[in-house]
Amino acid sequence: MRIRAIVIRILRQFFHDKRTLMMMLVAPMLILFMMSLVFNGNTYVPKLGAVDLPAPLVQKLQDLNANVTTFTADNAQTELEAVRLDAIIAMNGAALQVTLEGSDPSKNKAVLFLLQKALQSAIPANSNSLAPSITYLHGSADMAAFDNFGPVLIGFFVFFFVFLLSGVSFLRERTGGTLERLLATPLRRWEIVVGYILGFGIFTTLQATLIAWFATSVLGLMLVGSFWYVLLITVLLALAALSLGTLISAFANNEFQMIQFIPLIIVPQVFFSGLFSLDTMSVYLRWIGVVMPLKYGADALRNIMIRGAGWDRIGLDVLVLTAFTICFMILNILAMRKQRKI
Repeated sequence: MRIRAIVIRILRQFFHDKRTLMMMLVAPMLILFMMSLVFNGNTYVPKLGAVDLPAPLVQKLQDLNANVTTFTADNAQTELEAVRLDAIIAMNGAALQVTLEGSDPSKNKAVLFLLQKALQSAIPANSNSLAPSITYLHGSADMAAFDNFGPVLIGFFVFFFVFLLSGVSFLRERTGGTLERLLATPLRRWEIVVGYILGFGIFTTLQATLIAWFATSVLGLMLVGSFWYVLLITVLLALAALSLGTLISAFANNEFQMIQFIPLIIVPQVFFSGLFSLDTMSVYLRWIGVVMPLKYGADALRNIMIRGAGWDRIGLDVLVLTAFTICFMILNILAMRKQRKI
């Protein structure tokens, strides 16, 4: 009887906590569904720029499902620098010259494998004489996969830990009555929100700086661009996570409920951050990444650390991350108007 009473109490607790029940039943299926979309997508099709290539070789590359477009040398170089091509394949006299974009080792291997198959079947008699000379716009043949994933991981860990810690900390301010007492003072709500963001922001900036320094200086992650740009992006990403974490905490009654938001807020951002190739995903799903701060942070970090990009390439990402932070802060102020003591 006593055991049955405990079981009944637990069941009643779960049925009364519909949020926990939904997280247990729906969140795993949602994550599995998103994983199926990522890993069961279309096969990646390399985007190649052809400059003065023999027609049989171009035809064979197209037969192997490569996306081949003919360019002049200057136009092809412009497209490659804009990351709209994976490689340029050109005839330089009697020599075959391949210039890889180079920032993604998996795409480099796909291009070289496809080219090797095309050479062997298109011009078998001259395949040795057409052995390609390979150069890299970014990176090198020795570039490790971690150099490609590392910038995304920096952004992810900064975003994840700041989101979780800020949300839990702000929740304690609410449940402990501190926020309630502040609301009873002449302080305006926007002043409280800005004060909390700046206060927590000091520690999140320190954390972001430490993660960026450790990844580049201790782990030896590739860094072609400026470390100060890396620091700028990680700090902006941390501020976006901070403002989002404090916003989400308004909808949680305890730390456990705050953690329950991770499958809905954090996990989807991992799939659309660039850690997995979005090119193989349906075009109807790629738009989801547009509303996720981590995507812009990861793109900017990759451009800085792998491609050596400057303000002209990361300026838009900086503006978007700043806009996310301001938007979340405004929503924080609106949510605080409905603040009540828990």
